[in-house]
Amino acid sequence: MNFYLSDMPERTKKPRENGLTMMMDKGLSINDTKNFIDMCGNHTDIIKLGFGTSAISPHIETKIKLYKDAGLSVYLGGTLFEAFIIRGMFKEYKDLNRKWNLDMCEVSDGSIKISHQEKCNYIKELAKEFRVLSEVGSKDETKLIAPYRWIELMQKELEAGAWKVIAEAREGGNVGIYNKSGDVRSDLIDEILTKISNDDIVWEAPKKPQQVWFIKQLGTNVNLGNIAWDEVIPLETLRIGLRGDTFFDYINQK
Repeated sequence: MNFYLSDMPERTKKPRENGLTMMMDKGLSINDTKNFIDMCGNHTDIIKLGFGTSAISPHIETKIKLYKDAGLSVYLGGTLFEAFIIRGMFKEYKDLNRKWNLDMCEVSDGSIKISHQEKCNYIKELAKEFRVLSEVGSKDETKLIAPYRWIELMQKELEAGAWKVIAEAREGGNVGIYNKSGDVRSDLIDEILTKISNDDIVWEAPKKPQQVWFIKQLGTNVNLGNIAWDEVIPLETLRIGLRGDTFFDYINQK
């Protein structure tokens, strides 16, 4: 904060375990990366190099170093993990993470079909060396997973060694924990939270109404992911009640 205001919610301090903001980098330039760090680094915890963009983005190792030097965790999108796995290149995937000095990775099966036991085995193996995010949910909008199954999958992946589980929404915010129009499947969220701690989940929420819903329901320090680079500061204002949607949420009205 650049000045004092009363009745402000208490945000967790970095490095933090909850209240996380994950930004999805879909191909920022080096100059854009520097500008992002300058303006948004203090409000960002994790950078996801979206889907397979790291395979073709120039100066990728320079970009990763910039993020890491700024104290941000960086990992490769889950789609890239799946691209290696479907080609039988798990060793090469681990080698790439080591080469790029990454200490976080994502395990997902949103596009490929593998048994859940195999997925948990990948989590267990990677957790020996990396901080693992595992993604639950399908990228196929026609595939609905029952709430009890979401819970079961999340529990087993956390037990396998995942640091956090990601609730799938894609970058469009219209699958998984949302319906086709982008509305939150609130009954599903409520059911998941009967068994899984909110602090163990990163909710993908690329759209403002989705961010507002989670902040209002789960508080300022909810973990949110797939945030666009230019939405990080607007999101932080939502978290602390300095935007119309959450303006009255923390004010002690006398």
